[in-house]
Amino acid sequence: MEPGDLHEDDAALRLAAAVAGEGLTVHGPNESRVDLRASWPGVVHVNVGALERLDRVDPLEVFTVFDGSIVRAGDLVASAKVAPHVVAAAVVARGEAIAATARPIVRVAPFRRMRVGAVVLESLHAPARERFEASVRAKVETLGSRLVAIDYAIDEGAVEGALRRMTRGRGPDRLDVVLTAGGGTTDPADPFFLAVAALGGRVLRHGVPAHPGSMVWLGRVGRTAILGLPTCGAFSRATAADLVLPRLLAGERPSPRLLSGIGHGGILTRDHRFRFPAYARELEAPAG
Repeated sequence: MEPGDLHEDDAALRLAAAVAGEGLTVHGPNESRVDLRASWPGVVHVNVGALERLDRVDPLEVFTVFDGSIVRAGDLVASAKVAPHVVAAAVVARGEAIAATARPIVRVAPFRRMRVGAVVLESLHAPARERFEASVRAKVETLGSRLVAIDYAIDEGAVEGALRRMTRGRGPDRLDVVLTAGGGTTDPADPFFLAVAALGGRVLRHGVPAHPGSMVWLGRVGRTAILGLPTCGAFSRATAADLVLPRLLAGERPSPRLLSGIGHGGILTRDHRFRFPAYARELEAPAG
C-alpha cells in the first residue's frame, strides 16, 4: 500500500457507513464484504437513483434488496465492498460524496403499532365473515398493528357512519388505517367514494399499477388512511394491497407517490411471492 491507499476492509466499512440510514446494523467485514442487516421488522427504502450513481464509480460496489421489500429483524438488506484488495481513498471519498447528497441511500422504516379498522359493504354469512375477519387480522397483526373494529355496513349511509366513527375520533379513538371491502373502483358513485368526499377526505388513487391491483384504491380522511381491498384480496388472494398495507403500517403518508413506485416489479405472479409479507406468501397468486 502507498500513501492515499485504503485496504479493502476499511473501504467497505466506509462505504457501508456512508449509505446506511436508520434500522440497519453493520456486520463484518467478512472476506472484504460488509453487510447491513435489519435492526427491526419493517419496510426497506432504497434511493435507487443515488445507488446507481454510486455504483458507476469503479471499483465501488453497493448492492441491496428491492426497494419496498418487507424484512424481519436480522435479514440481509445491503452489502458494500470494493473489487481490488487496495483502493485509492479518493475513490471511496467520491462514493461517500454521492451518498451524502442523498443520505440515506438505504434504510428500514420500522412497523408501528397502529390501530386498524375495517368496513365491509357486503352481506356476509357467518362462515364468510369468519374467513374475512381471520384474513384481515392476519394481515394486520403479523405486521405488528392491532385490528380494533370491524363494521358490516348495509348501505351508503351506514358506510359513511362507520367511516365517520373510525376517522373522526380524537386521540386513541381515531384509527390510523381503515380497510374496506365490497366497493368498486370502476363506479364513481361507489358508497365508499361518496363517504370519503362527504367526510372531507380525498380518494388519492383508483387502482394500483400492478396485477392484481386494479380494484385496490387509496384515500385519506383527515389523518386516517383508507385502503380499499378487492374482494379476492380480502379473503384468499395476494394482491397489490399486500404491498401497500405494510408501507402504511410503517408510517408512510398515504399519497399517489406511495403507489407509483409499485409499477416497477408490479407483475405479481407466483414467481414473485418473495415480494410479499410472510402472511401473503402462501396465499393464492395469479398466473400472470
